[in-house]
Amino acid sequence: MGRPTHSAADAVRVPKASVALSSASTYPEPTSVAFELAARLGYDGVELMVGTDPLSQDVGGVRRLAEHYGVPVLALHAPCLLITQRVWGTEPRGKLQRSRDAAEALGAGVVVVHPAFRWQREYGRAFVDGLRRMREESGVVFAVENMYPWRAGRREAAAYAPGWDPTLEDYPAVTLDLSHTAVSGSDPLAMADRLGARLAHLHLADGSGSNRDEHLVPGRGTQPCAEVLERLARRGFEGAVVVEVSTRRAANRAERESDLAEALAYARLNLAVSAAT
Repeated sequence: MGRPTHSAADAVRVPKASVALSSASTYPEPTSVAFELAARLGYDGVELMVGTDPLSQDVGGVRRLAEHYGVPVLALHAPCLLITQRVWGTEPRGKLQRSRDAAEALGAGVVVVHPAFRWQREYGRAFVDGLRRMREESGVVFAVENMYPWRAGRREAAAYAPGWDPTLEDYPAVTLDLSHTAVSGSDPLAMADRLGARLAHLHLADGSGSNRDEHLVPGRGTQPCAEVLERLARRGFEGAVVVEVSTRRAANRAERESDLAEALAYARLNLAVSAAT
């Protein structure tokens, strides 16, 4: 028998995108666990969620963690959640400036930020222009995350300003979160297409379409996670794919680690696409 032949369609192309672990994925364990598991499981880096854990707010401590485990900080999530309104001060523009400074000190190229809350009126009015100015002052990319309407039963509240859908605003860079698309009922493939080159960062998770922001392990919900990854791979996406899933209900460390290993394998598999287009 002759040797098998291989066509171009048999080849596999893997994009330059890094697969990182969000430190939110190891909550309620401390930030240090994210670096430990990222190193053990083979993630390319960490997205630091600046949160209520004092270590996440300590740039020097985080740098030592990254050096100890050999895992770089690829992105930083600014403390703009409801539960982090007092982290790094209460003035939202000051928090962004501090996030930018921390990202530069840690060598992270991206700061993930949410739109302003509607009650932050002055900040919200200047949000788009303010981000553009900060981008011009620094090499750090501010990637605004898609959010969702807040719902209670049949009632819906507009909680964000200018709004929860970043495709409708003139942001230079955007983070697409696949758990948030589940809550908002958005089509993530259509959002990715509308964003084009402005899509700089991906939060890989899943959701069932409920009103809760579930952050399921990809493949366990209704979102087209595999299709989004494949589309980005074919596009030559060079940003970071960040696994941001909830493991707070894990019974123990072994179960948490298993979920994060599954999410990493899912990302790597679906980013490796046939070279045929």
